[in-house]
Amino acid sequence: MPVFPQPQGHHLAQVNIALAMDDMDSPLLKDFVGALDGVNRLADRAPGFVWRLQTEDGDATGIDVGDDPRLLVNLSVWETPAALSHFVWQTVHKRVFAKRAKWFVAPKQVNVAMWWVPAGHLPTVAEAMERLQTLRRDGPSEAAFGWESLPETLRPPAPEAPAAAGNG
Repeated sequence: MPVFPQPQGHHLAQVNIALAMDDMDSPLLKDFVGALDGVNRLADRAPGFVWRLQTEDGDATGIDVGDDPRLLVNLSVWETPAALSHFVWQTVHKRVFAKRAKWFVAPKQVNVAMWWVPAGHLPTVAEAMERLQTLRRDGPSEAAFGWESLPETLRPPAPEAPAAAGNG
């Protein structure tokens, strides 16, 4: 898989989308909604964090990105891939992310895209969705790529193996 090095003077933009199993105010999503503010505050203070899409409510759950109001978007900018990777895989975000199957429909296609943006550029939802479509259509390229195109040390950790059953 090709790795696309960070151009000088650029930051990493990332978008991910997810289809919630129910409306945001449903009991099914109560724990997700309850964790959202804390995870967002953590992101805002994380080393290397630049910006995230949000409404006046402090999150992006009310931003329309398609025909289904349950389709949620997360869009952010980070100084480096290492900063994003640390936040996603080495903070409380990882524990919340691990529960995603309880709240979101399993994606049938790529739902995460990353790309380089000039420092100071804040991507729009339309730009992010176009990058996601580009990745889906063309595969990884400098225009849009996923975790697999980052150095191996920054990719998601391997799933933990289940504990072996004891024999007595």
